[in-house]
Amino acid sequence: MRVEPDEPLAGWLGRQGLALAADAPVAAASGDRFVRLQAAAPAVPTVPEGDALAALMAGDAMIALMRLTARLRRDCPWDREQTTLTIVPHTLEEAYEVAEAAQLGDPEKLLDELGDLLFQTAFLALLLAEQDEGDWAATARAITAKLIRRHPHVFGETVADTPGQVRRNWEQIKSDQEGRSGIFHDVPTVLPALLHARKVQRRASAVGFDWHAWDGAWGDLAEELGELRGALDAAGPQRAEHEPDAHVVHELGDLLFAGVNVARLAGVDPELALRAASGRFRERVERAEQLALADGLEFAALSLDDQDAWYRLAKQDLARD
Repeated sequence: MRVEPDEPLAGWLGRQGLALAADAPVAAASGDRFVRLQAAAPAVPTVPEGDALAALMAGDAMIALMRLTARLRRDCPWDREQTTLTIVPHTLEEAYEVAEAAQLGDPEKLLDELGDLLFQTAFLALLLAEQDEGDWAATARAITAKLIRRHPHVFGETVADTPGQVRRNWEQIKSDQEGRSGIFHDVPTVLPALLHARKVQRRASAVGFDWHAWDGAWGDLAEELGELRGALDAAGPQRAEHEPDAHVVHELGDLLFAGVNVARLAGVDPELALRAASGRFRERVERAEQLALADGLEFAALSLDDQDAWYRLAKQDLARD
């Protein structure tokens, strides 16, 4: 493989007494050149190789992203105007798209969405660097140190043989070593309601205030369902464009919170479960509309009973796919 005359690695090797011939049977280069050589002839032996090669390629890719992010910040009118507050909504959106891709089990889409989310991280780290409050390297070092600190069963002498033990240790470390005070310290209020409820419940669980399994929380869910029904009966019909009855709002909130508790104890992410249910409902209604249209009927013009009949047919039809 031809070695560029001005390749820094070749020059360095020469100065060490290791002259590199132009037809050397290895790929020898640095930075972008190494990446191009490795991609052009993946069967050619490389120096480094194995894990060292993987680390080099990952590091090179991250550096390229950092440089690109800095150039966009400098040369793009839109990127120049962004602040932490204007970027965060995009970060949240990308995080949800990553979650959806993972839930769909689509590796290609997940890879694409992870890239979008990684760019958000790079951009926010760049904004920190502009304020002399940190940078990409500080971000990586901080999370590395935190993960080592919170995994003493991997990097220390602590024993944790089950996921439950790992989580309890995790919460204890946050309290003892990281100076967190209060059961609900630093629970983000910007989380979606279902995730916020689950996080609050997990914090309570960390101090022992929790059921041992989902069946313990089932009674609360059944009780809250009855209380909601009582509140609805007492409130009477809801008037259009008026605020809902305060008691109904209260009891509905309690029911949803109890439902999240059952989901959490059953090992189910309530946010993803609800999104999946919404997706199934949408798919079934769209299929019902298609089936009705194929029969010469407009779904929106049908009675509720007829719509429900088509919905059930759609559900059966989709189950066969």
